[in-house]
Amino acid sequence: MLWNLKTLLETPKTYPALGFEAQGIQSLFYEGLPWQDKPTRVFAWYGSPAIKTAEKLPAMVLVHGGGGTAFDDWVRLWNRRGYAAIAMDLCGSVPAGSYGNWSRHEFAGPPGWGGFEQIDWPIEHQWTYHAVSDVILAHSLLRSFPEVDSHRIGVTGISWGGYVTCIVSGIDLRFQFAVPVYGCGFLGDNSCWLPTFKEMGEQRSEKWLGLWDPSHYLRYTTMPMLWVTGTNDSAYPLDSLQKSYRLPTGQRTLCIRVRMPHGHGGAGENPEEIHAFANSFLKTSVSLAKVTAQGIDGNHIWATFASAAPIVKAELNFTKDLGKWELREWFTETASVNTSANKVTAVLPSDAKVCYLNLIDERNLVVSTEHVELSKTFGVS
Repeated sequence: MLWNLKTLLETPKTYPALGFEAQGIQSLFYEGLPWQDKPTRVFAWYGSPAIKTAEKLPAMVLVHGGGGTAFDDWVRLWNRRGYAAIAMDLCGSVPAGSYGNWSRHEFAGPPGWGGFEQIDWPIEHQWTYHAVSDVILAHSLLRSFPEVDSHRIGVTGISWGGYVTCIVSGIDLRFQFAVPVYGCGFLGDNSCWLPTFKEMGEQRSEKWLGLWDPSHYLRYTTMPMLWVTGTNDSAYPLDSLQKSYRLPTGQRTLCIRVRMPHGHGGAGENPEEIHAFANSFLKTSVSLAKVTAQGIDGNHIWATFASAAPIVKAELNFTKDLGKWELREWFTETASVNTSANKVTAVLPSDAKVCYLNLIDERNLVVSTEHVELSKTFGVS
């Protein structure tokens, strides 16, 4: 274990963040780990629902991605849903300046993203080390607030934030669930950073991957996970995602939409599946459907399911292309739903190379099967 969990599980000190105001929520700094023998502080927004109740609140830790910072709108989104929420900056910055060029503060830790150029620094000075620490410390702080139920807290992160969420899920086992959006591991097998690893050289890239690839941590994850992404994600392709989501031993749910855009804001924050997943663990709401089995018989793909919310329709999604995942064209056809047998089936086109099923319930919430590469499974050319 690279991190001293005893330190990270303690409540960090907090400090005022003067000059930073946002509607309905508060700004603060909390103490991070030392960097280059200097103390660090982490900027964060924290908020809770406007309507106060005697009951303690469920809560979310929100982890931003590349180019981002602590987003106040994201905190308010979860506040409107009835959750307390904290969003922190992972790159020693504050939400001042321009997108992707946020101002750094005097107690900043290492800049992001990825820390590829930092690989020859001491481990405790590198970006991923601090980013993971900052998220766990934010969780420890959130648990200390009297209005928060420390047994009802989840974490979600977008892109690089999803990458960090994957690592955190295998380290901070206090979370009730984790939702990485786009982010995954096996970045050295396939990702948009392959040119970066090539430029780093074999020895340095293997060192980075050995320390910081989420695949080393996901194998220790036991909490439920919801994986949200799109078929054509250019940063974290479906093959690396699949290897990643097969590692944890807890409950796995997939939500893979055709050509889901990649980004902060509505794209990565608003999918209602994330909200429903959180509600099912932290409140008493109906859970997402569960795929209980899947397979291919001849030219038919099928999946069985269990769902408290009726499955009202299903889709077969497939591509006829090989090559780079982000360049493949995807097609969608209607699949058949047998509600009495809790089974979905579809006929596979003869030229399909990759396929999967989406199950859609009466709330219009999507749960996906694993994708199947037919060219590998059946030798389709």
